[in-house]
Parts: sequence; structure tokens; C-alpha cells
Amino acid sequence: MNNELIAKAAIDRRLAEIITPAIEDLGFELVRVRLMSGKSTTLQVMADRPNGGIEVDECAEISNAISAVLDVEDPILDAYALEVSSPGIDRPLTRLKDFEAFEGYEAKLETTELIDGRRRFKGVLAGVEGNEVLVNIDQNGEAVTIGLDFDWLSDAKLVLTDELIKEMLRQRKAAGDLDEDKFDEIETEGSVEEDM
Repeated sequence: MNNELIAKAAIDRRLAEIITPAIEDLGFELVRVRLMSGKSTTLQVMADRPNGGIEVDECAEISNAISAVLDVEDPILDAYALEVSSPGIDRPLTRLKDFEAFEGYEAKLETTELIDGRRRFKGVLAGVEGNEVLVNIDQNGEAVTIGLDFDWLSDAKLVLTDELIKEMLRQRKAAGDLDEDKFDEIETEGSVEEDM
């Protein structure tokens, strides 16, 4: 299993080990963890339901559970801010099942090693075969399907397209998470502001 997509650095992998049980106990899955240090240190945690869809209050619940575990284990030396979020529409693809679930959508993939002289690939996900992620790419004006071993991937994310946005809205509506009246209202307000 390629855990580098979920947690790249050694500290991220250690953090993933510590927080995964707490996240899973609540019925969620860890999508990605990154400890970002700049002027200040931030621990970014992305979580989701196994079948997708997570709400703001659930992120808060996960944040509380993670905080409690991290207070005991204390793996981060500096003071840090904890950010728990949903993967978003143009989400990172970190598990083999993600590539299967988003078959037919455009994605950007990056490999650790050069493959046919390149590391970056952009194309439409074409499912999974064994441990390979299949991608339809444009090669010299011709559509070809390539297979990239899941363990070769260092980064992968969906590309924000109209089709993807429509599908996410359709899923949320089907799940009853989207109040269309509110959505129309927001759209109308947005267009009014644009006219001004």
C-alpha cells in the first residue's frame, strides 16, 4: 500500500499512525496528513466518510478526538495549529479505491521516478487493474491508456472541472445534504454582486 500519498514525511507517517485509530473509531477515514512548518506550524488533516461526505461539525468532532490523542502522545515539539478538513471537490487521491471511485474524471498524477522521460501525467482516470492505476492520456494527439503502479505515485489529485462539480452537487443533493432553495439564493446573490 502506498502510504506516501497519505503521509509523505517520516513525521507525517508517525502522526498518521497515532491519529488513524481515533479517526476510524468515529467512523471516518484518514485521507491525508501533512505537518506544515513555516512562520508557524500547522498540522493539516483531511478526513472523509468511507463512502464520501463529511460535514463541518464532524470535522470539529474529529479535531477534538485527534487533539486528545496528540496531547497524550505529544509527537510535535513546537506549538502548532490543528486544521481538520474535508478533501474538497478537487480532492487528493491517496488510496487505490479513490482511483476506482473517480473513474471517468480528470486527474493530475506525479510519480517518484521518471516514467518514459516524465514524472507528471494528466488524463482521465480509467479505473484500477490489480495495483495499477489506469489513465487515459493524450500522447502526440492520440488517446492511449497507461498503467501506473500505485506505489510509483508521489502525488495525485482530481482536476476541478464542470463535470466534477456537477457530479458532487448531484451526490450531495441525492444524499439530502443540499438545500436547493439556499443554493439558488446564493447564486442569485452572487450574480447581483457581479452586476454592481
